[in-house]
Amino acid sequence: MTDAAAGECTALTPDRDGRMITGPFLLVTLAAFAYFVALGCLLPTLPQYVTSTFGGNGLAVGLVVGSFAVSAAAARPWAGRLGDRYGRRVLLSGGALIVALSTLSYALVDTLPALLGLRLIAGFGEAAVFVGAATATQDMAPDNRRGEAASYFSVAVYSGLAFGPAIGEYLLRRGSYENVWLVASGFALLAALLGLGTPHRPAPRAPKPTSLLYRSSLGPGFVLMLGLIPFIGFAAFVSLYGPSIGLAHTAPVFFVYAAAVGTIRLFGAKIPDRLGWPRASSIALAAVALGSGLLAVWPSVVAVWGAAVLIGIGMALLYPALFSAALDGVPDHERGQAVGTFSLFFDLSQGIGAPLLGLAVTVTSYRGAFAAAALVALGGFAAQHRLRLHWREGHGHNAD
Repeated sequence: MTDAAAGECTALTPDRDGRMITGPFLLVTLAAFAYFVALGCLLPTLPQYVTSTFGGNGLAVGLVVGSFAVSAAAARPWAGRLGDRYGRRVLLSGGALIVALSTLSYALVDTLPALLGLRLIAGFGEAAVFVGAATATQDMAPDNRRGEAASYFSVAVYSGLAFGPAIGEYLLRRGSYENVWLVASGFALLAALLGLGTPHRPAPRAPKPTSLLYRSSLGPGFVLMLGLIPFIGFAAFVSLYGPSIGLAHTAPVFFVYAAAVGTIRLFGAKIPDRLGWPRASSIALAAVALGSGLLAVWPSVVAVWGAAVLIGIGMALLYPALFSAALDGVPDHERGQAVGTFSLFFDLSQGIGAPLLGLAVTVTSYRGAFAAAALVALGGFAAQHRLRLHWREGHGHNAD
């Protein structure tokens, strides 16, 4: 390895004195925060835009929300390869710039297919941003603190999702949808600028991968997808369901949800590592199933607030726990591929879950969709059990 390559490699290795919260780590997490504020602005406003401007039904809302994830799902494995070869910086900054431009262009379209097209373009940027940022934070984490690093990183993610909806709803009440798109694109552009501080290269050149998907990340990713679908239903439809039960504004609900996630991940960042991914993911699946079930059986404002807390608890534990499982034993030069494959299931949860739950709304009701989401989360236990058995066989001990 040349001295230059060695320097690039060292830039993303864990700090020699054991510190994980360094300047580069903070820059990456701040970029993630700004980016997810941008996405959060769209959570309560985009579904309303589809129904009020285009007269769309539940299926149309699901397609618009989920189309973002379709292109992201296709792009994530490629983004992982690019990140391993060219570094994380180009993914984080370049992807955020794509999202900024596509979001700003919402104001220029006047048909639903055109909006769907812009959402598909934004999905490519989403894939790059998430893979770049998530992998960079793992590059800077010691091996025995990967769950903790994922928790800290996700504090930025969910803090953005906490403040973004309130900003979006405020802008919509005070102005117009165009104001929402402008401010959201501004936050995405800020993320692109902050992302320029991402250390450049994680590892020396690696052998060319033989498969597009990283096999050991598929199982954890599939469990993640099943656990995320209840959140997808909550995020896509609670703003439309709320007025029917007397809840006019749902931004505070999103704030409580994200605050629950952020609090647990900030002050309980070590919980997933201490419990182990099997226990932590089991608790998470139970929480999201209960939250969605509560929405299905109890049509009240109290149930919405309770579901926000329960789903928040589940999301706080699910991602860092399964992220640790996905990266267990992965070499440095293949980490981007592993993250790309694992995070692919974020998009599949939207690309599959949002339209299916939207169809459930159209055929039954919002409560019927929440019931379906709860059943999907319960199905996650079966997938997690198989994953646990496979992991136990590979490690030669009980996965308690």
